[in-house]
Formats: sequence, structure tokens, C-alpha cells
Amino acid sequence: AGIGKCVALELARRNARTILACRSQERGQKAVEEIRAATGNPAVLLRLLDTSSLASVRAFAQAVLREEKRLDVLVNNAGLTGLPFSVTPEGLERTFATNYVGPFLLTNLLLG
Repeated sequence: AGIGKCVALELARRNARTILACRSQERGQKAVEEIRAATGNPAVLLRLLDTSSLASVRAFAQAVLREEKRLDVLVNNAGLTGLPFSVTPEGLERTFATNYVGPFLLTNLLLG
């Protein structure tokens, strides 16, 4: 939704192979279908990613590096705010992990 979906839509319009990395399978699949319908680009894919989970970030990065020939653009757009205090299984405050640590780790893992 929001900025992330707009960016993905514009990349797909430019005929880019576009991977939507989403926490929700249901919402992500709906966005993929809408973008494919709007652009006619079948190369819009959904991959699940929860940037608050370092294990999820590592698994996602490994899959991208294994499955994709190259990565030209990475848009880190995950973010949340206003949640009650909670801690991830790795011991990080969830908002900090989602908004900063997860995207930082993902970027560094994908740099190669």
C-alpha cells in the first residue's frame, strides 16, 4: 500500500521485473494482481519478508541472491509506528528492528 505500491507500479510500468517484499501474503498478492492488471507486466512477483525478523531478512536475501541474476534497484520502504512496546525473538524492540535494523541488514546482505 502507499508509497511502496506506487514505486512498484512505476517500476512495473517500465517493464522491470519487480519483487514486492511483503509481510502479508493476502495483501501482497492483491497488490501483485492489481499491478499486473494495471501494467500488463507478468514479471511482478511476491516474496514474503518481515523486516522485524532478522531470520526472515536472511532467508529473503538468500532467496533473492539464489534466484535472481542481478538486482538493479532496492527500495527499502518498510516501516511502522505507534505499536505497543514489544521485542522480537532476537531481542530487539520491534519498531527499531522493522524500520532500521532489518532494512540495514537486508541492504548489506544484498550488496554481495
